[in-house]
Amino acid sequence: MNPEASLRSAGFRLIAGVDEAGRGAFAGPIVIAAVILDPDNPLDEVGDSKRFSERKRAAIAQTIKERALAYSIIAIEAEEIDEKGLQPSNIGGMRRAVTSLTIKPDYIITDGYQVKGLEIPTIAMWRGDNVSETVGAASILAKNYRDEVMIQWGARYPEYGFAEHKGYGSTEHVAALERFGVLPLHRKSFAPIATLLKKDQGK
Repeated sequence: MNPEASLRSAGFRLIAGVDEAGRGAFAGPIVIAAVILDPDNPLDEVGDSKRFSERKRAAIAQTIKERALAYSIIAIEAEEIDEKGLQPSNIGGMRRAVTSLTIKPDYIITDGYQVKGLEIPTIAMWRGDNVSETVGAASILAKNYRDEVMIQWGARYPEYGFAEHKGYGSTEHVAALERFGVLPLHRKSFAPIATLLKKDQGK
Protein backbone atom coordinates (compact mmCIF):
# COMPACT_ATOMS: atom_id res chain seq x y z
CA MET A 1 0.00 0.00 0.00
CA ASN A 2 1.36 3.43 -0.89
CA PRO A 3 1.62 6.06 1.88
CA GLU A 4 -1.17 8.22 0.45
CA ALA A 5 -3.64 5.33 0.65
CA SER A 6 -2.72 4.72 4.30
CA LEU A 7 -3.01 8.40 5.16
CA ARG A 8 -6.35 8.81 3.38
CA SER A 9 -7.74 5.78 5.19
CA ALA A 10 -6.72 7.57 8.41
CA GLY A 11 -8.73 10.64 7.40
CA PHE A 12 -6.08 12.83 5.78
CA ARG A 13 -7.03 14.22 2.37
CA LEU A 14 -4.85 17.27 1.67
CA ILE A 15 -1.49 15.49 1.44
CA ALA A 16 1.44 17.57 0.20
CA GLY A 17 4.49 15.99 -1.38
CA VAL A 18 7.75 17.97 -1.31
CA ASP A 19 10.95 17.32 -3.26
CA GLU A 20 13.94 19.18 -4.66
CA ALA A 21 16.11 19.19 -7.78
CA GLY A 22 19.65 20.46 -8.20
CA ARG A 23 21.00 19.90 -4.72
CA GLY A 24 24.33 18.54 -5.98
CA ALA A 25 24.81 20.81 -8.99
CA PHE A 26 27.76 23.19 -9.34
CA ALA A 27 25.59 25.91 -10.87
CA GLY A 28 22.05 27.19 -10.87
CA PRO A 29 19.36 27.06 -8.19
CA ILE A 30 18.04 24.39 -5.94
CA VAL A 31 14.40 24.11 -6.98
CA ILE A 32 11.84 22.83 -4.48
CA ALA A 33 8.28 21.92 -5.38
CA ALA A 34 5.29 21.14 -3.18
CA VAL A 35 2.10 19.67 -4.58
CA ILE A 36 -1.27 18.51 -3.30
CA LEU A 37 -2.80 16.03 -5.71
CA ASP A 38 -6.54 15.61 -6.18
CA PRO A 39 -7.58 12.06 -5.29
CA ASP A 40 -10.70 12.55 -7.40
CA ASN A 41 -8.64 13.49 -10.47
CA PRO A 42 -5.61 11.17 -10.30
CA LEU A 43 -2.59 11.33 -12.57
CA ASP A 44 -2.25 8.83 -15.38
CA GLU A 45 1.46 8.44 -14.71
CA VAL A 46 3.81 9.59 -11.97
CA GLY A 47 7.05 8.58 -10.31
CA ASP A 48 10.58 9.74 -9.63
CA SER A 49 11.55 12.42 -12.16
CA LYS A 50 14.68 10.48 -13.15
CA ARG A 51 12.52 7.74 -14.65
CA PHE A 52 11.35 9.95 -17.50
CA SER A 53 12.90 11.63 -20.50
CA GLU A 54 13.02 15.41 -20.58
CA ARG A 55 10.11 15.60 -23.01
CA LYS A 56 7.97 13.09 -21.08
CA ARG A 57 8.73 14.85 -17.80
CA ALA A 58 7.58 18.17 -19.25
CA ALA A 59 4.31 16.62 -20.40
CA ILE A 60 3.65 15.04 -16.99
CA ALA A 61 4.52 18.34 -15.26
CA GLN A 62 1.86 20.10 -17.31
CA THR A 63 -0.72 17.46 -16.36
CA ILE A 64 0.21 17.80 -12.68
CA LYS A 65 -0.35 21.56 -12.86
CA GLU A 66 -3.74 21.05 -14.51
CA ARG A 67 -5.00 18.38 -12.11
CA ALA A 68 -3.43 19.24 -8.74
CA LEU A 69 -5.44 20.96 -6.06
CA ALA A 70 -2.42 23.21 -5.42
CA TYR A 71 1.27 23.41 -6.21
CA SER A 72 4.18 25.77 -5.64
CA ILE A 73 7.71 25.97 -6.98
CA ILE A 74 10.54 27.77 -5.16
CA ALA A 75 14.02 28.50 -6.55
CA ILE A 76 16.94 29.09 -4.17
CA GLU A 77 19.66 30.85 -6.15
CA ALA A 78 23.42 30.25 -5.90
CA GLU A 79 24.01 33.45 -3.93
CA GLU A 80 21.62 32.36 -1.17
CA ILE A 81 23.11 28.84 -1.13
CA ASP A 82 26.58 30.35 -0.68
CA GLU A 83 25.37 32.65 2.06
CA LYS A 84 23.25 30.21 4.10
CA GLY A 85 24.73 26.83 3.22
CA LEU A 86 23.33 23.95 1.21
CA GLN A 87 21.32 22.15 3.89
CA PRO A 88 19.71 25.26 5.43
CA SER A 89 18.83 26.48 1.92
CA ASN A 90 17.30 23.14 1.04
CA ILE A 91 15.23 22.85 4.22
CA GLY A 92 14.27 26.52 4.13
CA GLY A 93 13.16 26.12 0.52
CA MET A 94 10.98 23.15 1.45
CA ARG A 95 9.37 25.21 4.20
CA ARG A 96 8.76 28.09 1.79
CA ALA A 97 7.30 25.76 -0.83
CA VAL A 98 4.78 24.35 1.64
CA THR A 99 3.78 27.76 3.03
CA SER A 100 3.38 29.07 -0.54
CA LEU A 101 0.65 26.54 -1.34
CA THR A 102 -2.74 28.20 -1.77
CA ILE A 103 -4.29 25.34 0.22
CA LYS A 104 -2.91 24.34 3.62
CA PRO A 105 -2.12 20.62 3.68
CA ASP A 106 -3.12 18.39 6.58
CA TYR A 107 -0.12 16.08 6.07
CA ILE A 108 3.30 16.42 4.40
CA ILE A 109 5.51 13.77 2.82
CA THR A 110 9.07 14.85 2.00
CA ASP A 111 11.86 13.09 0.17
CA GLY A 112 14.19 12.24 3.01
CA TYR A 113 14.44 15.58 4.81
CA GLN A 114 12.52 16.55 7.94
CA VAL A 115 10.96 20.00 7.69
CA LYS A 116 10.26 21.36 11.15
CA GLY A 117 8.29 24.37 12.30
CA LEU A 118 5.24 23.94 10.07
CA GLU A 119 2.89 22.54 12.75
CA ILE A 120 1.67 19.97 10.21
CA PRO A 121 2.28 16.22 10.59
CA THR A 122 5.25 15.25 8.42
CA ILE A 123 6.95 12.06 7.36
CA ALA A 124 10.29 11.87 5.55
CA MET A 125 10.55 8.97 3.12
CA TRP A 126 13.88 7.95 1.60
CA ARG A 127 14.39 6.63 -1.90
CA GLY A 128 13.53 2.97 -1.86
CA ASP A 129 10.70 3.34 0.64
CA ASN A 130 7.12 2.82 -0.49
CA VAL A 131 6.64 5.04 -3.51
CA SER A 132 4.81 8.29 -2.75
CA GLU A 133 2.84 9.63 -5.70
CA THR A 134 2.83 13.16 -4.29
CA VAL A 135 6.61 13.19 -3.76
CA GLY A 136 7.00 11.82 -7.29
CA ALA A 137 4.81 14.63 -8.62
CA ALA A 138 6.84 17.20 -6.69
CA SER A 139 10.09 15.77 -8.04
CA ILE A 140 8.80 16.08 -11.60
CA LEU A 141 7.70 19.70 -11.11
CA ALA A 142 11.03 20.63 -9.51
CA LYS A 143 13.19 18.86 -12.09
CA ASN A 144 11.22 20.18 -15.06
CA TYR A 145 11.35 23.77 -13.78
CA ARG A 146 15.06 23.57 -13.06
CA ASP A 147 15.81 22.08 -16.47
CA GLU A 148 13.99 25.00 -18.10
CA VAL A 149 16.05 27.47 -16.06
CA MET A 150 19.32 25.79 -17.01
CA ILE A 151 18.35 25.64 -20.69
CA GLN A 152 17.80 29.42 -20.53
CA TRP A 153 21.26 29.84 -18.99
CA GLY A 154 22.59 27.61 -21.75
CA ALA A 155 21.25 29.98 -24.38
CA ARG A 156 22.97 32.89 -22.63
CA TYR A 157 26.26 31.06 -22.10
CA PRO A 158 26.40 28.38 -24.82
CA GLU A 159 30.11 27.72 -24.24
CA TYR A 160 29.30 26.15 -20.84
CA GLY A 161 26.82 23.55 -22.10
CA PHE A 162 24.22 24.13 -19.38
CA ALA A 163 21.42 22.79 -21.59
CA GLU A 164 23.14 19.40 -21.62
CA HIS A 165 24.58 18.89 -18.12
CA LYS A 166 22.15 21.22 -16.30
CA GLY A 167 24.91 22.62 -14.09
CA TYR A 168 26.14 19.33 -12.65
CA GLY A 169 29.84 18.54 -12.42
CA SER A 170 30.28 16.72 -15.73
CA THR A 171 33.64 16.49 -17.48
CA GLU A 172 32.40 19.01 -20.04
CA HIS A 173 31.29 21.44 -17.34
CA VAL A 174 34.59 21.23 -15.48
CA ALA A 175 36.49 21.80 -18.73
CA ALA A 176 34.35 24.88 -19.49
CA LEU A 177 34.97 26.23 -15.99
CA GLU A 178 38.71 25.88 -16.39
CA ARG A 179 38.64 27.53 -19.80
CA PHE A 180 36.06 30.31 -19.34
CA GLY A 181 35.94 30.87 -15.59
CA VAL A 182 33.26 31.08 -12.91
CA LEU A 183 29.88 32.73 -13.54
CA PRO A 184 27.52 34.40 -11.04
CA LEU A 185 25.25 31.32 -11.18
CA HIS A 186 28.04 29.05 -9.94
CA ARG A 187 27.98 28.05 -6.27
CA LYS A 188 31.20 29.53 -4.97
CA SER A 189 30.94 27.70 -1.63
CA PHE A 190 31.18 24.33 -3.39
CA ALA A 191 34.67 22.88 -3.11
CA PRO A 192 35.41 22.49 -6.86
CA ILE A 193 34.38 26.09 -7.56
CA ALA A 194 36.15 27.45 -4.48
CA THR A 195 39.33 25.61 -5.47
CA LEU A 196 39.16 27.03 -8.99
CA LEU A 197 38.64 30.58 -7.69
CA LYS A 198 41.56 30.21 -5.31
CA LYS A 199 43.75 28.98 -8.14
CA ASP A 200 42.75 31.95 -10.31
CA GLN A 201 43.51 34.39 -7.47
CA GLY A 202 46.97 32.89 -7.14
CA LYS A 203 47.91 33.59 -10.74
